[in-house]
Amino acid sequence: MPYPSHLTMREARAQYFEDNDFGDDGGYGSPWVDFKIGPVPFPFPNTPMRVKAVRYHDLHHVLTGYATDFAGEMEISAWEVGAGCGRFPVAWQLNLSGMFGGLFSVPRRSFRAFVRGRRSRSLYGRDLERLLDMTVADAQQELSVPDGATRASVVDVGVYLLALTAGAIVGTVTLVLGLVTLPLAYLFLVRKWMRARREAPGAAT
Repeated sequence: MPYPSHLTMREARAQYFEDNDFGDDGGYGSPWVDFKIGPVPFPFPNTPMRVKAVRYHDLHHVLTGYATDFAGEMEISAWEVGAGCGRFPVAWQLNLSGMFGGLFSVPRRSFRAFVRGRRSRSLYGRDLERLLDMTVADAQQELSVPDGATRASVVDVGVYLLALTAGAIVGTVTLVLGLVTLPLAYLFLVRKWMRARREAPGAAT
């Protein structure tokens, strides 16, 4: 469910970070993103372009109520593709890939989220500070997000199939690039684990 309507978006985002253990800054300052498919981690670089996009992506989670687990990320990906990602290439890349993944993991939920997104407007490219000062209710009104599922039209189905085709291409390229960078990602995780052990209370010096 979306966050309480009386909160400012800044307050709701802080609560969202706390609810999901993202840290005070939402993980924006981390060099890598720890993404998991089931129990298997697939870290990828947290580039400046990705951080710029995820600042809006997180607000979409707050306003739509989609969770941050694997299924929820597939849903929000489909919603953002439906609503549009503006001039944010990395958002298109990640969301098209995620929506294609949703076809195999949560197909019905993913399609419903896509159709819901088609009836909405995304926040991408809007003044972020102004959005954070708005209440949740005002931001939801700005997005025109439907409260529940909406009936799909023939046009929705056609656009969905085109987006899935694009998602298959983009997702395949993303997977290949991810496999290339995977050894570096796991090296980073090992170093992070070792540093955490050294800094843990009672660790040997």
